[in-house]
Amino acid sequence: MYESIGRIDALWRYPVKSMQGEAISEAALTERGICGDRAYALLDCTTGLIASAKHPRKWRILLECQAQYLAEPMVGQPLPPIAIRLPDGAQIKSSDAQIDQILSDLCGRAVRLVTEIDGERLREANRTPLDALDPEQLIRQEPLALGAPAGTFFDYAALHILTTTTISQLEQYYPAGQFAIQRLRPNMLVEPATRAVDFVEHTWLGQHLMSGSAKLYALDPCPRCVITTLAQGTLPHDPQILRTISQHSAATSVSLAPGVVFAAVAGMYARVQQAGHVRCGDALLRVA
Repeated sequence: MYESIGRIDALWRYPVKSMQGEAISEAALTERGICGDRAYALLDCTTGLIASAKHPRKWRILLECQAQYLAEPMVGQPLPPIAIRLPDGAQIKSSDAQIDQILSDLCGRAVRLVTEIDGERLREANRTPLDALDPEQLIRQEPLALGAPAGTFFDYAALHILTTTTISQLEQYYPAGQFAIQRLRPNMLVEPATRAVDFVEHTWLGQHLMSGSAKLYALDPCPRCVITTLAQGTLPHDPQILRTISQHSAATSVSLAPGVVFAAVAGMYARVQQAGHVRCGDALLRVA
């Protein structure tokens, strides 16, 4: 038995971790999320860590880059090349012989564009409290993909779902803030069937969902981080974005740390339980 709880308003794919991505009208979903999502990343040649804008002092510049596939990625097929638009508007391709040197010059550190690495995948994250005087005081090394298949570059899980009403609710709390898709970086933006519940994604946690031919499991709330505050494109640096989320939205984990309340959450993580295909306009169903 199925209950309609919303419809897919938009789909997004991010070919390179921490770079801006591309809006798409349809997507193949597998256990690794949207086909081609976070399939590429930059490897810091000095530390062996994966570059992440969660450590903005090192990697903020990545958010000023935008990546897109030159051909549609296909399940079970080799990854197609990507094009990366740099902050100055220049475009490079992953197939360019000088790609690593160009990206190293951009980052001010030796990096390689990778799709696979040996060993554990770690990244650094700024976990400084919001009210700390030094905004770069507490940097931690953290493993990737705790809720996703091994060998992926996701922060936690393979699919991030956000509702339009959560964005609207946050805008009501902080009207001057720009709660743009670029800041919140969902894969799936959902228009809920009801507007009567604040942060309605929280009520879906721990439940089985379906959209198109894909079956999903609502895995956990999505805690937000410093990335939401950073300047990118026309969006200004705005610490109040994260403060607003922290002040008004928390939810209880059902998977990673059952019973533990996660602060500063917006949206939820999901696991793909049955591979399938989804399109913008498809219904999001709850499996009763």
